Amino acid sequence: MAFLVKSLIADVEHIPSVRMYGRVEGVQGLLVEAGGLNRSLSVGDHCQIFGRSRQVVSEVVGFRHGRTLLMPFSSLEGIGLGARVELLDTSTLLFPHAGWLGRVISPMGVPLDGKGPLPVGDVGYPVRATPPAAHGRQRVAGKLDLGVRSMNAFLTTCRGQRMGIFAGSGIGKSSLLSMMARHTSADVSVIGLVGERGREAREFIEDDLGEAGLARSVVVVATSDESALLRRQAAYVTMAVAEYFRDQGNQVLCLMDSVTRFAMAQREISLSVGEPPASKGYTPTVFAELPRLLERAGPGAPGQGSITGLFTVLVDGDDHNEPVADAVRGILDGHVVLDRAIGERGRYPAINILRSVSRTMPGCNSPEENALVSRARRLMSLYEDMAELIRLGAYRRGSDPAVDEAVHYYPGIERFLAQAKDEPTDLATSYAMLAQVFQE
Repeated sequence: MAFLVKSLIADVEHIPSVRMYGRVEGVQGLLVEAGGLNRSLSVGDHCQIFGRSRQVVSEVVGFRHGRTLLMPFSSLEGIGLGARVELLDTSTLLFPHAGWLGRVISPMGVPLDGKGPLPVGDVGYPVRATPPAAHGRQRVAGKLDLGVRSMNAFLTTCRGQRMGIFAGSGIGKSSLLSMMARHTSADVSVIGLVGERGREAREFIEDDLGEAGLARSVVVVATSDESALLRRQAAYVTMAVAEYFRDQGNQVLCLMDSVTRFAMAQREISLSVGEPPASKGYTPTVFAELPRLLERAGPGAPGQGSITGLFTVLVDGDDHNEPVADAVRGILDGHVVLDRAIGERGRYPAINILRSVSRTMPGCNSPEENALVSRARRLMSLYEDMAELIRLGAYRRGSDPAVDEAVHYYPGIERFLAQAKDEPTDLATSYAMLAQVFQE
């Protein structure tokens, strides 16, 4: 009862003291043109449109010919000329709370799990915050255990690092994310499902993440059928929640699936307001917003925790050089490539070790660990170069001692890389298992 009273008081405190109104003067496609509020609004403010039978929350996305351009968070059915437009509280703040752990929320900060209202924090966090200043951050340091052997050994991730997971559809991105969320040593996981299939959202939470994983996670969900604004907002809210837990001194693992759908949502918004496309239909704003979003992850200021970010990128037609993938690869501190051919032969996670890299890994490993990983990579590369000849039987054993060594150890390395979803492996065990391969 006390919690409900506190929640009610917090809602009352956030009610604006002054109400301002305008009128709908035009509707075209996804845009609503409103008049009467121009001098009171700025880009990013929220308004409420009162239709005949429903109310629609919208966001200011621009101005044209003295009118305000609004984009709705839901459909425009029932909205017509002359409909009243009310300015909502212009401070687009989120009030996270430690009690959000174990909860599933919408991009508007509304609970989706039927477990009652969310507790309201004392400090508001801007949904679209500015990334921390470069010189005010700690340096990336210390390993983070992700519980996945191939990641721990070959792509060791440091606390505060940002990595991209690049893959086409259906190669196991979501499964890899769920393994890391369940098995990581991070204090808190914040998971953003941006544009996720409605059917898969609940399956991911209940089957892949499970009760143990959800208990120390906050999940933000915007399904693919929701508006572009909500899909974009889901990414911003995911980062805002992660920033809250970082400021509490926690090591936060932020998982976002996917950055590509965030970019698609931003493209849809930008094209609607008349911005010209730049590359494959993506507008310049898309490439400006990507670093503003991704740079919010990373180490915090001294005395704070850090946000280790893993962001999936859905490559179009398995083209790893398409515009969004190319832009994201240049921003992040490493990339993990999931290969369809590896998945088709039954090895999961289907990580292509030779095409993946963690830029901070050599500096956080011991010389012995780096030597072990370098040897395994060298043998994998040798085997892949000769794979066609080996399969055809054209290579004769004894022709090259280095290739003979690669042929001997390659099956053991492949067994090491294969891992079931419910089979966690910590950092120390990962290196011990890899070293064991070379003792067989």
